[in-house]
Amino acid sequence: MGFFAFFGSMMIAGVVAFLSEKWGWTHNGILPSMLIALGAVFVLFMIRTTFGLSIGSPGFDAAIGSAAALILIPTEYAANRRKRDRRDR
Repeated sequence: MGFFAFFGSMMIAGVVAFLSEKWGWTHNGILPSMLIALGAVFVLFMIRTTFGLSIGSPGFDAAIGSAAALILIPTEYAANRRKRDRRDR
């Protein structure tokens, strides 16, 4: 059962990353956003498996974890990239 929960969590992370890019919440590009979200969900799933810590179901953990990672992690990088792109014009 853990196998399906893991890959289901990864699918949810991919959907959250894709939608966050399409709705304009993040401006990293689809592939970097997916990698960030998948990495966050992988870490959260391992923490859940190893230590038994979780917020709720694996799907809820995946949605919250991927959204939080997309908001927190790339903010500085994306802002610097936007400044650099404006300066090049």
